[in-house]
This record gives sequence, C-alpha cells and structure tokens, in this order.
Amino acid sequence: MEASAPNKSFLKKILAVILGFGPGIFAIGYTIGTGSVTSMIVAGSKFNMELLWVLLLSCIFSGVLMFAYGNYALLTGDTALFGFKKHLKYGKALAILIIIGITFGQWNSLMGILGISSNIIYEILAINFDGLGAYKYETVLAIAVIIIVTFYLLMLVGKYTFFEKILVVFVTLMGFSFILSLCFVQPLPLDVVKGLIPTIPDVPGGKMLVAAFVGTTMASATFLSRPLFVKGKGWTIKNLNQQKKDSITAAMLIFVISGVIMAVAAGALYYQGKEVTQVLDMANTLEPVAGKWAVTIFFFGALSAGLSSIFPCLLIAPLLVADYQSGTLDTSSRQFRVITGIACFVALIGPAFGANPVEVQILSQVFNVFVLPAVVLGIILMLSSKKVMKDYKTSTGVYIGLYAALFFALVISYTGIVALLEYF
Repeated sequence: MEASAPNKSFLKKILAVILGFGPGIFAIGYTIGTGSVTSMIVAGSKFNMELLWVLLLSCIFSGVLMFAYGNYALLTGDTALFGFKKHLKYGKALAILIIIGITFGQWNSLMGILGISSNIIYEILAINFDGLGAYKYETVLAIAVIIIVTFYLLMLVGKYTFFEKILVVFVTLMGFSFILSLCFVQPLPLDVVKGLIPTIPDVPGGKMLVAAFVGTTMASATFLSRPLFVKGKGWTIKNLNQQKKDSITAAMLIFVISGVIMAVAAGALYYQGKEVTQVLDMANTLEPVAGKWAVTIFFFGALSAGLSSIFPCLLIAPLLVADYQSGTLDTSSRQFRVITGIACFVALIGPAFGANPVEVQILSQVFNVFVLPAVVLGIILMLSSKKVMKDYKTSTGVYIGLYAALFFALVISYTGIVALLEYF
C-alpha cells in the first residue's frame, strides 16, 4: 500500500502537467497535424535527418512569435487583426490579406488532413476485413463524411475549455505513440548532428519540402490565434510569466515530437532506400523491424495528429473574422456555424475526388508560407508603436528574434515560389 502511494503521486503530477497546458496546446494542435507528420516522414525517408536544421529554426522562431503575440494581447487587451485594423495605417488591408491567405492555406490543409485520417482508418479496417479492398473509394469517402460531420457537431456545442481538453487528449496520445515508435528504430547519431548543418537537398522536391517544413511548423494561424486563445483561457497581465513559459514549452514540444517523427522515418525507411508516396507507405514505416504492433502504434499516432488538427483548422476562419470584427469569438453565432460549415464542405473535396492526400498535404503546407512575412511584420509594427504599447518596451532579444524570423520567412517564401514553379 505504501509503495503504491508514490506511484499515484507521480501519475498525478504528470496528469497535472498535461492538464495544466494553456493556449500552447492549440499551438501544438495547429502545428503537429497530418501535414507535419507527412512532411517529416517524407523528409526522413528521402533525406534522412538532413532537414533537421529547418525544423530547429522554425521552432525557435515559432516560440518567439508565440511569446510576442501572447504578450501583446495581455499588455494591450487587443487581439491581433483587430489591433492591426485599429492602429496601423494600412492595417485594414493587411488584416484582410492575412485572413484570405491563412484561410486558403488552412482549408487546403484540412483537405489533406481529412484525406489522410480517412485513409488511415480505412487501412486499419482493411487489415481486419478483407472484402473492403474492392470498395476503397466509397469507404474512405464515407469515413471522411462521418469524421467531418462529427467534428462539426462538436464545434456547435463546444467552448474554449472543451476544445482544449479534447486537444490535450489527442496531442498526448500522438506524442506517446511517436516516442514509443522511436524505441523500435533510430537514425545514426552522426546523421542527427549533420542534420543541424544548414543545407538544402539539391534534388527534385528538396525545396518543396523545406518550404513545407516551415509552412507546417511556423504556422501563421498559430500566432494570430494566440491572443484569442490567451483571452479564452482567462489570462491577464498577471499571467505574463505563465504566457512566456507556455510559449517556450509549446515550441520545445513541437521540435521534439516533429524531430521524433522524422527520426522514425529515417531509421525505418531511409537506410533501406524506401520513399513515401502513399498513406500506406507511412503506416508501413515500422513494419519491417517491429511487425504489426508497430504499424498499429504508428497508425494511432498519425490518426491522433490528424484529429488534433481538425478542430484548429475548422476554428481558424471564424476566429480570424471575429478577431477582425471585434476581437472576440462567439461559437454560438450564426456566422460561426456558416463559416465552419463551408470549411467542412471544402474538407471533403479531396476525398470526394480521390486525390492523393500525401501530395495534397505537402502542397498545402507550401502555400502556408506566403502569408508568413506579413504576420511577422505585423507584430513588429505593433510592438514598435509607443501609441499601442505605451510604457511597455519589448526587449532587444525579442526584436532580434522577430527580425531574424522576418528574414527567414522571406527567404522561405521565395524558396516556396521556386518550388511551386518547378512542380507545375
């Protein structure tokens, strides 16, 4: 009896840490979805750990931007787009451009997310029911409809805390699943070190993956939505230190989980000369070395990643519009129901046309980088305004991080344009 007490106490502490997550859990939900999983697996299978440096830089800049947007919200009481419209000379045009750009990118991502999640569930069912092989298209489409309708209904009854709790469950399952997968396969330590040296693979698809990496890891939606989620959490200026810790923790977890996924793919596929082009290829990442159980574990992690991303992707458009209008999000409004309903129909386009969800997902992540420079520039202008920030002064270190992030975003946007021109 006495021996079990410390174990219970330890489990309670772990549970408290997980449930104690703030808006950072939404950052992980936005960032590590099937888009991130797909990009990391394809990169790991094609280029080993060569793009680890892109992931590291993206996560560092993501942490800086989450911190900056969160602090801005707590110190001014404004949300991002509402603040742009109110305080910047061309803020209205900038805000509208950002809404269109992010919505386009996130809804494209939603197509890929739903397609991959539906295909994963189909593959799980196909393992147990042989007759499904002849009805793949119909089964995948039916699963997609069931998933998106279920999530839409949950959106209509949910509040911030409800979404947060669901995301905590999915993100925790995802993290443990991929870390457990790493126990079966690992890349060579030297390859991990080499991956921190900046290089872009000079092969077809190399630039595309670099842009996709940044598009999924430095997700503009993550930063713009943070003020609203900070307000939804009930945080005030008294929570500045908590907001800082939450930003750092979220950025670190994004790097660790994403890096683990890439490492699993590198260890299982790269050394065998195999590449990922279909959903089943991702599922079979671990089968050669760990059998069916490993495939199940990996499936479970990838599915959790997909489901954890559907909520944020459905939320983003009504959230940005509400931010632009008044700085508050009303999940019970007609506007919210209509916009999320449109997003659900868009999500079904990929499965309905039988598109390859892996290709759709990679392309959608590339589109996400084009609005990123505007999002970084916007917060720099807001923090630099004495009229907006009054007596609060942003530290030199944060400004260095923000300007470095802006330069990085511009370089990656150019890389994305070149990659798309090569692709089409």
